[in-house]
Amino acid sequence: MNITNNTILITGGGSGIGLEIAKALSPANKIIIVGRNKEKLEAAAKDLENVFTIQADITNESDVNRLFEEVKTTFGGLNILINNAGHAHYYTISENSDTYTKALEEFTTNYFAPIRLTEKFLPLLKEQSESAIVNVSSIVGFVPGYHLPTYSDSKAALHSHTQVLRFQLAKDTNVKVFELMPPLVNTDFSAEIGGKENGIPPSDVANDLVKALEENIYEIRVGNTGLLYDNFFAATEGAFTTFNN
Repeated sequence: MNITNNTILITGGGSGIGLEIAKALSPANKIIIVGRNKEKLEAAAKDLENVFTIQADITNESDVNRLFEEVKTTFGGLNILINNAGHAHYYTISENSDTYTKALEEFTTNYFAPIRLTEKFLPLLKEQSESAIVNVSSIVGFVPGYHLPTYSDSKAALHSHTQVLRFQLAKDTNVKVFELMPPLVNTDFSAEIGGKENGIPPSDVANDLVKALEENIYEIRVGNTGLLYDNFFAATEGAFTTFNN
């Protein structure tokens, strides 16, 4: 697809993977980065061309409604929605860990928020001759992380939902659906699980996304995610299509 002259919204765009995606796609597009911390967003956008900020909590319905109205009125539409924001807890279920509360928080950000944002912005995306949704899942959507039990659950759910969404929208819309599946990445988000020491640069993830958008590669398995998939899951490539035909 064309990756210039688009209006692109990136949730969790103030740091990490989201910010690197913003850098990679500007200045050839209008980029809107969204996050809860206004000062963090403004600092991230300060030295970038064509990057705009909107403070919003994507888990809050009124904030999502306000975000939609601002994008519609200020920017006149949307070409690409990138559901990147995430939330994770590092723990083991065997401990007294309040698993339910942690799972609820993770699913609210990682699964339910992308569903609500997609539903809200889909009418704007359908107005374009070409548009896209990008859901950022994870390698743990394939194989759960030992210390990330319910985060892994939420990413597996997002992977499943993204497959269905792609299949359905391809039938009667111009909206393409991509899934970005990073391995461990060196960001503040992953510091607790060794991202600083063992993670790949977030710019690598962003660059792989840009390439995939250009070439219409809908499942983007970055780094070790690709190796894991090729070694253990590639045989199931056609399972979804076969099951749904």
